[in-house]
Amino acid sequence: MTHSAPLFRRPALIAAAASLSLLAAGVAFADAPGKNGPAPRQEREASAIRGAVERGEILPLPRILAIAQQHVAGEVLKIELEQEHGRLAYEVKILAANGRVREVKLDARSGALIEIEDD
Repeated sequence: MTHSAPLFRRPALIAAAASLSLLAAGVAFADAPGKNGPAPRQEREASAIRGAVERGEILPLPRILAIAQQHVAGEVLKIELEQEHGRLAYEVKILAANGRVREVKLDARSGALIEIEDD
């Protein structure tokens, strides 16, 4: 079973990438936040991601963005952290200069390239 939660989309991407020292600082999930802040599920997921980065279990977002851009240059449209077969992977969707949307899948722990595919 695949679980994915969008980490953040384009408007928050630039600000989050510039200010992140930890992955979850700019997290925005599918659930709408409540009037008093993020929904409880969002808080739990953000905390879990932050903890994983602090423990060195997954790479922080700025490092993942740099690695993805080494493989496919362009504008980052969306980032997801997914778990498949017990393995965490980042999926980075990038609009390449030629107008194609490419998906760069990276191992969340090592940053190793898993695959690049057209989206």
